[in-house]
Amino acid sequence: MSNFSRTQTVAKHVAATRNGVVAAQHRVAAEVGAAVLEAGGDAIDAAVATSFAIGVVEPWMSGPAGGGAMVIWREDEKKAQTVQFGMRSPASLDPADYPLSGNGKASDLFPWPAVVDDRNVQGATAIAVPGTVAGMELAHGAYGRMAWRDLLAPAVDLARKGMLVDWYASLLIASTARELAQDADAAALFLEDGQWPKIAGWTALSTTRLDQSRMADTLLRLAEAGARDFYEGDIAAALAADVRDKGGSLSRDDLAAYRARLTPTVDAAYRGGTVRAAAGLTAGTNLAECLAMMERSFEPGARPDAKSFAETARALGATYERRLREMGDGEAPHAPSCTTHFSVVDRHGNMCAVTQTLLSIFGSRVVSPSTGLLMNNGIMWFDPEPGRPNSLAPNKACLMNVCPAIGEKDGRRFAIGASGGRKILPAVLNLSSFMMDFGMSLEEAFHHPRIDNSGGEVIVADETLPGEILAALEGVQQVVPARRNVFPYAFACPAGVMRENGMNMGCTEIMSPWGDAVHEKEGA
Repeated sequence: MSNFSRTQTVAKHVAATRNGVVAAQHRVAAEVGAAVLEAGGDAIDAAVATSFAIGVVEPWMSGPAGGGAMVIWREDEKKAQTVQFGMRSPASLDPADYPLSGNGKASDLFPWPAVVDDRNVQGATAIAVPGTVAGMELAHGAYGRMAWRDLLAPAVDLARKGMLVDWYASLLIASTARELAQDADAAALFLEDGQWPKIAGWTALSTTRLDQSRMADTLLRLAEAGARDFYEGDIAAALAADVRDKGGSLSRDDLAAYRARLTPTVDAAYRGGTVRAAAGLTAGTNLAECLAMMERSFEPGARPDAKSFAETARALGATYERRLREMGDGEAPHAPSCTTHFSVVDRHGNMCAVTQTLLSIFGSRVVSPSTGLLMNNGIMWFDPEPGRPNSLAPNKACLMNVCPAIGEKDGRRFAIGASGGRKILPAVLNLSSFMMDFGMSLEEAFHHPRIDNSGGEVIVADETLPGEILAALEGVQQVVPARRNVFPYAFACPAGVMRENGMNMGCTEIMSPWGDAVHEKEGA
């Protein structure tokens, strides 16, 4: 029995503009990106600024010490590209340092066999080589117009001020307080007296802020010395030393060797249009596979119906069966993840969809004391059992669930993605189908109930779907009805933008209390 109201409704308004739009999981970060567009920046400039800003105001979801992927659309060239900046395992990592405990499954996102002391899940031994800074550097070098230092300046200012701890921040900190307390530097940043979560008042307006001054210093250094300092300079030296001091294997050589990659996208023709998804070790190929199955299995009518939802569920089930068998990703579908997504469109029609992550919520739950950065736990992406498709090994790229994509049909183009681990692909597939199969507007698509069938034993279906749709889904697999809530999320948390007839718009997950689409000011 649910405790929650069944009469409450939540909605987000979508407005069109001829100027640029940034849709992000945190409004302040979206405002930073929109200000860059107002200053004459390209969509890529706005993405770089948003990336670093959101790492400050939503630090448990992503940051410079994470990784991810970006899909870019260049309007003049009519060309899409992928920026791959996923994490890698350190070259000196020894799989023997991650012995199986024999005590069931891992304690976090993945149903791997448990490792002694959860060394692949939490602590410095879980830290992989970060890629986010290199990814932003590569995109900026290819298409950026504004100076790197100017794009990082807003993030420096936000960190100097410190993130405001409101009720939602308090909730997320409390959800991981026990784990954060195990690292003295993480405890100092997020907890009171090393034990209790920082919390906002029950009735008073919150004035509590995180002390992110050390992170501000690092971002300032990164702004002035350039992105490679993160991999080859003072920041690299500090990061490697901190991780080594805490027992991890990340080295200066690992950082110096890291490079992001600019590659073609995975392109899927669909219903007379095209979806361009991120290439590499992402869910992009799985999205293309689902679309191919759906195009063959049903003809869309006026609105999503029992047939379309059932075939969407079947396509997801089939592609996840192959992904789990061949690609090796075995994330538990209902566990929390630490990821963010934002999408950008500028006034000229250039777009980007960016998903970046620390993997678990709060990553490794380790803060580098010299840099103030919360570190990833990318090692958890690997299966600790040898002889599997995704077994743990040194100097190996991590397989991610991220699925940023850009779709187009009948003169409309959209850039979408989501956070939510294995729930990401179903969200992107649902939204793409809503807009390409049924001609929904961005606003209609984001408000429409969705399903999740991401390789578990059940289909999670929005409980507001009509009875005939729920019945059809039961014919595919066991169904668990669920409600869209603020926390925890039964479905992924998407963000997207759309361009049609020269007009731009954006929207984010309607239940996200921080997520919003921010427009560049008219006439800017």
